[in-house]
Amino acid sequence: MNSGILLIDKPAGVTSFQVVRRVRSKLSVRKIGHLGTLDPFATGLLPLCLQEATKLVPYLMPEPKTYRAVVRLGVTTDTQDLTGQVVARSPELPAPEAVGRVARGFVGELQQTPPMYSALHHQGQRLYRLARRGVVVELQPRMVVIHRLTVDEVDLPLVTLTVTCSQGTYIRTLAADLGAALGCGAHLAALRRIAVGPFRVEEALPLAALEELALEEISCRTIPLAHCLPGMKRVSVGPDQARQMRQGRPLLYAADGLAPGEQVQVVTDAGLVAVARVQGRAPQACLSPMRVFAPEG
Repeated sequence: MNSGILLIDKPAGVTSFQVVRRVRSKLSVRKIGHLGTLDPFATGLLPLCLQEATKLVPYLMPEPKTYRAVVRLGVTTDTQDLTGQVVARSPELPAPEAVGRVARGFVGELQQTPPMYSALHHQGQRLYRLARRGVVVELQPRMVVIHRLTVDEVDLPLVTLTVTCSQGTYIRTLAADLGAALGCGAHLAALRRIAVGPFRVEEALPLAALEELALEEISCRTIPLAHCLPGMKRVSVGPDQARQMRQGRPLLYAADGLAPGEQVQVVTDAGLVAVARVQGRAPQACLSPMRVFAPEG
């Protein structure tokens, strides 16, 4: 199996780790990483980086993520989603037009306090394990960015949203905060991830289809390394220059249009060679390798 990114459409009821384990078993691939965990109840796009593509995780993880979320107003849970215990109910629901008006206030930079029921660490332990034991940790809010938020449907008590957000954003916390701002409380009733950066769920392989496909068919569905960073500028080099970069040696490159400090992908006709940082300006620009990739085959 070649290196690259395999897009999986995760069903509800399985963890992201279980998806990784099933793909690893099917493909006999040792190194697999994913671009952001989905909760077991959530569905949708789970991009898996295979073999050499695991080196791309630091460059792809910060990409914006887009979700379709269903929020239930009037019911608050301890986990901020449908899996938790109900802790409050409100018979008073807002007018539909108020939902859109308040939701628009969440677009942009905002402070968000991570939920206790999360995989974040505190003193070496996962927060959700502490929460299950009744341990309460005072969590500090952190800055997240909601790039886009649209209210697609209001069918009270349910509200359907499409949200594009930064890395580290909790959609269930967004749902709970929206409910608090509306004065009725809320929790996340359903969640589907529909995009991660340039990758779309429409291009993903349903997990149920994994066992039915031959390895050759799955390989054809895997995005090659040279096409995994479409938002990063490409610099083409020859075989000798590629060998030099794979040895970790900087490469003089007199190309115009490269800004000092910019990250670029260095490629040959055979595929991705390295992710490099530009140092200096043409004609004395230097490409300093940050991550290098073994040749395919």
